Amino acid sequence: MSVKSDKWIRRMVKEQEMIEPFEAGQIKSRGEEKLISYGTSSYGYDVRCSDEFKIFTNVHSATVDPKHFDEKSFVDIKSSSCIIPPNSFALARTVEFFRIPRNVLTICLGKSTYARCGIIVNVTPLEPEWEGHVTLEFSNTTTLPAKIYANEGVAQVIFIESDEVCETSYKDRSGKYQGQRGVTLPKT
Repeated sequence: MSVKSDKWIRRMVKEQEMIEPFEAGQIKSRGEEKLISYGTSSYGYDVRCSDEFKIFTNVHSATVDPKHFDEKSFVDIKSSSCIIPPNSFALARTVEFFRIPRNVLTICLGKSTYARCGIIVNVTPLEPEWEGHVTLEFSNTTTLPAKIYANEGVAQVIFIESDEVCETSYKDRSGKYQGQRGVTLPKT
């Protein structure tokens, strides 16, 4: 197994359309406006957050239950940014659509810019042959409102290529999140 470099990522995007849309380098600004960087990095890819958010609310005093999740626990917004209430969380999705090769596993970690503000980005691994938009969870661990910016970097995906192809891929198992588009809530 090995962690893959920027050169490998560019090749896989060309050969297998692994990431769409794709930025071959790091984007750090838009004109005079400074951005939280996104695009290809030395050993990974910094993903962007789309402008679709689901902000957690407890107006219905619901219990958070992954087997019986109540969609009314979220407020949907479409905006260039999202304010997450103190000690709460929001869901979003990546701008990028991924197609993970059969011999690759990815790990996704939050960017330090957000972590240094008390905002934790949680994403599970992207398994071999999974494809879709990645659902992102932003936890605001602070006692203050926290802001997330759409169309800017939020997390880094690291690609790990195996020496051999897996016996059973996510696609083979008909994984419940296969092909997801948009922000996807828990399924059982």
